[in-house]
This record gives sequence, C-alpha cells and structure tokens, in this order.
Amino acid sequence: MLILAAAHQAGWLGQAIDLCVEWLLANAQGLFDVIKASVLALVSVTEWLLEWPPAWLFALITAALGLWRVNGGFALFVLLGFNLVLSMELWGEMIATLSLVLTASGLALLIGLPLGILSARSRLVWRLVRPCLDLMQTMPAFVYLIPAVMLFSTGAVPSILATLIFAMPPVVRLTHLGIVQVPADLIEAGRSFGCSDRQLLWKVQMPNAVPTVMTGVNQTIMLSLSMVVIASMIGGGGLGDVVLRGIQQLDVGMGFEGGIAVVILAVILDRLSQSFAGRRGSSLQERLRGWMALWRSS
Repeated sequence: MLILAAAHQAGWLGQAIDLCVEWLLANAQGLFDVIKASVLALVSVTEWLLEWPPAWLFALITAALGLWRVNGGFALFVLLGFNLVLSMELWGEMIATLSLVLTASGLALLIGLPLGILSARSRLVWRLVRPCLDLMQTMPAFVYLIPAVMLFSTGAVPSILATLIFAMPPVVRLTHLGIVQVPADLIEAGRSFGCSDRQLLWKVQMPNAVPTVMTGVNQTIMLSLSMVVIASMIGGGGLGDVVLRGIQQLDVGMGFEGGIAVVILAVILDRLSQSFAGRRGSSLQERLRGWMALWRSS
C-alpha cells in the first residue's frame, strides 16, 4: 500500500508546477479576477444575444443561412434538428453550449489568427511557437481542466479558458500553412508591381490562403464543442451537463438525448463553417487580374 501511495505522489516536475501555481495564486490573484470577470461578461453577453430571438426565429435564421451557404437539404435538417431539440426540452442547454463554443472559438481566433500570420512571416516566431503547439495538441484534454480549476475555480470561465487552449492550435497551424503555401509566382508578381510587405500580405497571400485558414477555423470550432462537453465536469453546464448527469445517474435515455443534441449542433456548426472554406479554384491568370484590379483601386 505504501508503494502504491508513493506512486501516486507528484514527482519533482509536478512539485515544481504546484509551487508555480501557488505562487501565481498568491501574487497574481488580481489579474485572474480581472480575466474571470471579463470572460464571464463576454459569455453572458453572447448567451443573452442567442437567447434574445425566440426559438422558432433562431431556427428560421439558421435555416436561411444554411440554404444560402449550403443547400436546401441542409436547411431542412436544421429545422428538423432544432425541432427535435425543442421536443426534448433541451433548447436552453443547447444555447448555453453554443454560447460557450462561440466565446471560446472567438477568443481562440482572436489570438490564433494573428499568431499564425506572424509565424508565417518570421521563421524565429514559428520555431518558438511550433513546440508549444505540439505540446498543446498532444496533451490529454482532461489535463487542461486541472490548472483551469486551480486558478479560476469552477464554472463557465475555466471551461472557456481550457477550451481556448485546447482548440487554438489548428487555426495557428493552418493559417501559417495557408500563407507559406501561396505560389511563389503570385508573390513575385506582387513584388514586381511594387507591392509593400503589408499589401503583399493582405492583397495576395491572405486572399489565396482563405480556404486553408477557414479549414483551421472549422477545426477550432469543432474542437471547442468537444472540449465544452468535457468541461461539464468542472461546471461548464449546457448539453455536457445533461450527458454527465445521465452517466452519474445511469440514465441511458437522458445521456442519449444529450448526445443527440450535441450531434445536431456539431453537424450544423461543421457544415456552416465548412461552407466558408469552399471556394472554386481560379486560374493563375484570373487571380493575377483580380489582384491587379485591387492594386489599381487602392
């Protein structure tokens, strides 16, 4: 028993991390309070905006967006899926989950997109960022919950911050990839027209990197949803809480209903975000003409 107990004690690395956390709690509590209040205000506003329209209007708006961006079959799926969520009386939980996902994804994109652009423009930054992304992507999802709870207690805020860290790597990687994979002939054409580095980025590289960048946005949103469901273990609420209660109470029906609602929300978010990544390819001549028109109009 003593051997087993010793095996579960933290080693030197774990003890060092414990000391760091204790130091942060003792010396930076004010900063954590500001972060907590800011994130809580942001998610509260997001949830209020999502709850403002009635369920039928929210469903119609989403279906209209699906009809415009995807197709009629997807719009019908949206209406039927939301109707099923309403019939299971899980609309409030779905809105709560969606607000957490949108808040965490928005913060991840706010940090990840500029970081991906900076990484593509500086090899030094990419060499520093890449190991961090490797660590963030290989760390088990549950591990992110531990420091979040220690620093911010339980509730929506630690759930969002853990989700932010978990979901940010794809958008950084794919933004970097999309920019560095822009054809060299387009870059040379831009430089031949006297384009500055800033104009080259926003008028040549970013427009051609949009499909790849939007794929990263799609992956960030989907990872956010998966992590938000897991974060129900620390009081995140929403549909994850329904699934968790189903597991705790051995209620298969409750867990199944929560899982179905998660799947419906995941499919809708996935198809809508993918629709912005899809773009018909154009020839090099057409892209050069489009760039020249933009350059002349500036």
